[in-house]
Amino acid sequence: MAWMILWGGAFLVLCLVMRAVLVTISCYWYTPRRIRKVMEKQGIRGPKPRFLIGNLMEMASILAKSTSSDMDSIHHDIVSRVLPHYVLWSKQYGKRFIYWNGSEPRMCLTETEMIKELLSSKYSHLSGKSWLQRQGSKHFIGRGLLMANGDDWFHQRHIVAPAFMADKLKGHVGYMVECTSKMIQSLNEAIESGQTEVEIGSYLTRLTVDIISRTEFDSSYEKGKRIFHLLTSLQHLCAQSTRHLCFPGSRFFPSKFNREIKALKSEVERLLMEIIQSRKDCVEVGRSTSHGKDLLGILLDEMQKKRVGFSFNLQLLMDECKTFFFTGHETTALLLTWTTMLLATNTSWQDKARAEVLQVCGKQPPSADHLSKFSLLNMILNESLRLYPPAALLPRMAFEDISLGDLHIPQGLSIWIPVLAIHHNEDLWGKDANEFNPERFAGKSFAPGRHFMPFSMGPRNCIGQAYAMMEAKIILSMLLSSFSFTISRNYRHAPISVLTLKPKHGIQIHLKPLNP
Repeated sequence: MAWMILWGGAFLVLCLVMRAVLVTISCYWYTPRRIRKVMEKQGIRGPKPRFLIGNLMEMASILAKSTSSDMDSIHHDIVSRVLPHYVLWSKQYGKRFIYWNGSEPRMCLTETEMIKELLSSKYSHLSGKSWLQRQGSKHFIGRGLLMANGDDWFHQRHIVAPAFMADKLKGHVGYMVECTSKMIQSLNEAIESGQTEVEIGSYLTRLTVDIISRTEFDSSYEKGKRIFHLLTSLQHLCAQSTRHLCFPGSRFFPSKFNREIKALKSEVERLLMEIIQSRKDCVEVGRSTSHGKDLLGILLDEMQKKRVGFSFNLQLLMDECKTFFFTGHETTALLLTWTTMLLATNTSWQDKARAEVLQVCGKQPPSADHLSKFSLLNMILNESLRLYPPAALLPRMAFEDISLGDLHIPQGLSIWIPVLAIHHNEDLWGKDANEFNPERFAGKSFAPGRHFMPFSMGPRNCIGQAYAMMEAKIILSMLLSSFSFTISRNYRHAPISVLTLKPKHGIQIHLKPLNP
């Protein structure tokens, strides 16, 4: 009897090993080979991939060369710096080409009508985030909304949507004004202490962390700041770790690198659990009758519900918290940082924007009713998002064979949309595509006609874009009414992409108080 149990156990292990081998062969050899043949028959080619690593070494070498030094002047022709492999390969192979991130084939797509079709509701369930992307962000933002696919994405989007409704957002204006006033006070104190310049990006990042902590998690800035710093470290480590995912089983290897990622993840989740438990305790001891109407309250209420085919458990709650804690401040902080640089180097536009703020608000802080009247401010922010979109690339993987325009897209092919290149395309935006010209957004027809997609488009667009734009208008209007500013000679223009588009050395500006 014992030998039968042993034999049965050995047979089960053998079956599991064989299955793992077959899956590995399919993932790393058969599927990529099949996709490559399908695309070559349609005339789509690209750089020759190496086994397992694909074109990773080439991309790393090209990118290292393009970013080895800072730009020689402040200009906005940055596509060849941030996406140098796109520029090189599109010249060699045409608008459509295929390259390989390890064993994952990726087709670059810039034809805007096909992009609109891909991002429409027609394919919202048939495309999404690839295994490589989801695995690379597993310890960073997990399976939150940004990385959800199919029905899970549909349910998660439906759950969080009430937190970003217009009426709910208006209730945050007071918090945003209060937090911004504190930042302005800090900047005044820095100037009074003798500082001749400030790195404005760090101030704006602290401010947006403070705002998201208070408006959506009812948490202190100190706790929010700790979570933010840990998530920032995780972002950098996870961006590096994706290079190793091309090797089978690498994510299970107990390396120092993997241990550091898991330790940071554990600390983030420990801090989040303190916030979550504090909110739950308020209800359990009777200090509150509900979990609250902010994002955290909505997520906690969802845990109490029973949905057929979808389970919203504690891990998913923490993944959503990490997703919105990070993206909820990152997008706005970067938008404001790049906009400040643009206005500091284009002072005539800064003066026009300040005049509009004075006309709309007078000497009062902005209110919810003022926001729709900031037409010039809106144009400036859109032009900033065009020149420096937070996400330079937008990815989608086909989960089934689909037809896209004249192309047959096989299951397993990732389509990568170079948003930055599209935003700088002279055929779409004119000869001044690399210049700061907010006037191009004076009309209302720019979005469909000129293919503006800083927040993606279609059903899977950024759910927090209204929150980000409202926050940006409030902060920028208060900054403009308090200071005039110019770019410092110490500023070195060096945009880099680490999942998001950032200034490598920050943005150094000179501030002059308007109301000393």
